[in-house]
Amino acid sequence: MPLLSAMNRIPGLPLKKRARVVAMIAPIALLAACGSVPLPPWLPPVSQPAPGSPTSSQAPATSAPVLVEPAVVVQTSPVLPPSVVANAPAEAPAPYSAAVAARFPAPPVVYSTPGLQPGRTSFSSQDEVHNWLRDQAAALSRSVGVKAALVPFGTSQQGQPLEALVLTRGAGTDPAALVEGGRPTVLLVGQQHGDEPAGGEALLVVARELAQGLLQPVLERINVVIVPRANPDGAERGESATARGQDMHHDHLLLNTPEAQALARLARDYRPTVVLDAHEYPVTGLYQEKFGAVPKFDALLQYSSVANLPEFLGKADEEWYRRPLLAAIKGRGLSAEWYHTTSKDMADKKVSMGDSQPDTLRNAQGLKNAVGLLVETRGADIGRLHIQRRVHTHVTAITSVLGSTAQRANELGQLLPYIEKEVSALACKGQATVQAANTLAQYDLQMLDPVTGADKIVSVDWDSALALRPLKSRVRPCGYWLAATSKTAVERLRLHGVQVLRVAEPSALLGDLYRESSRSSPDSAQQGLRGTTGGQPPAQKIEVALTRGVIDAPAGSYYVPLNQPLANLVIAALEPDTATSYFANRLLDSLASTARVMSEPSVRTEELP
Repeated sequence: MPLLSAMNRIPGLPLKKRARVVAMIAPIALLAACGSVPLPPWLPPVSQPAPGSPTSSQAPATSAPVLVEPAVVVQTSPVLPPSVVANAPAEAPAPYSAAVAARFPAPPVVYSTPGLQPGRTSFSSQDEVHNWLRDQAAALSRSVGVKAALVPFGTSQQGQPLEALVLTRGAGTDPAALVEGGRPTVLLVGQQHGDEPAGGEALLVVARELAQGLLQPVLERINVVIVPRANPDGAERGESATARGQDMHHDHLLLNTPEAQALARLARDYRPTVVLDAHEYPVTGLYQEKFGAVPKFDALLQYSSVANLPEFLGKADEEWYRRPLLAAIKGRGLSAEWYHTTSKDMADKKVSMGDSQPDTLRNAQGLKNAVGLLVETRGADIGRLHIQRRVHTHVTAITSVLGSTAQRANELGQLLPYIEKEVSALACKGQATVQAANTLAQYDLQMLDPVTGADKIVSVDWDSALALRPLKSRVRPCGYWLAATSKTAVERLRLHGVQVLRVAEPSALLGDLYRESSRSSPDSAQQGLRGTTGGQPPAQKIEVALTRGVIDAPAGSYYVPLNQPLANLVIAALEPDTATSYFANRLLDSLASTARVMSEPSVRTEELP
């Protein structure tokens, strides 16, 4: 019997409640049947959603896989949790006017997790998160053909376990089984910043709905890996940074924190097709002082915006994910805008989208040829205020992403191998961007009047990340040579999944050697934008010149070829004159520790164990 018909036949279910439940289930039922929807050819974008947005209107080249646009937009919606409490927890007084607070009414459902119970003053504890995930794994494993496991994948700086819930209909929950199964995997990450709780609580809701609720049908077509709390030490203290004061949000290239290392290892092993990073953004103080307005959007969204991102991956980010996301959010009566921030300088009226640096999770995953998405709800600095609406927004966004991936499973299976092959084939050819910057434009940003709560348009200098300006480009090498002393850099690259080879016998390689041409003081303002560093020295700021020469490569040194899928991440890590490079951040001890190999080397190498 169809799911919707079955709901209509439940005896004793009041008509109004039946109608509400059916309305919320309908998108999931549509998702379960979406495999039979006929799909026309790829359609070009129909509008520019913001200054600098991609405007490509050409179909893929004939050698590329056939990419398609859905005939019907699947607007997946948040689902009714199995246990619903009668009333939401009382919220603290708002730090803005009652008129502003009235713009954010509670959602039509009340989500129930340990941290969202009535009367709670704290969010879910680490033990409660562990027990919740354990219970969902046990519940799902009782379903025929479905497997789940609670997987420990590292420890925090204070020894707290880092755990992921793996859900699949594959042969097993280990990485090899998921990769061999051929279904796309979605990795969902919450609370990299410990003081942003809504994403973590929402992921507990999503875990339950996948394990024993209305999201379970998506597991017919995809695998899901959920990390509700990536920074348990910060969450325990209610602070953004890790226990050592580091911002792991900007540590996904260098991998200095054990938390970021563990996430990189998890992604390397499970090879997610899509990675969603759940955050919250602050809404009090700064914007009101600077612009005389209060931020209005329930969600800020952005996908990978980084130099050397493969073209078709950018198309998929926008057309397969962001557009359905906007439709789902709007369909639930919520609002969304591009992710943006502003500096603490009151004279600076610039508002910036997320930048092009490769050190955030969404950008690092883009360089690993995955769809990288950032979702931020409004509320990092307002405690439990509007918490049900914040969780509702995250659940809406996450459900949309799961639905898009399930609907696009076959197309993603074509697209990603094509991108990996394309990136590998670029070795020794053309130009690679070493450094890029956002493009400045004017933008009318919608905000709220802090007194009346009415919409207020603020004209800002808009620093767009959707049309990057190349600041520095170089001929793409065939690979990089690393000295035998570069063990830390080699270890970090391998955590990412990069292939690194050991030179087996002394060889001479034709290459470009780096020579420092100038040095300047570290940019403290830019360093501040990268978050807290936990006492680490600021990045070195240098310019280099290239000198063609012969590289003496002794046995025991390393060769990192660029004819591999993660070549663009290697470039981001090893070109020395950027703020996020391994040399600038002292993972390489000197410029002489690395060189660009400019012709295919005839050198005997061996795989590292």
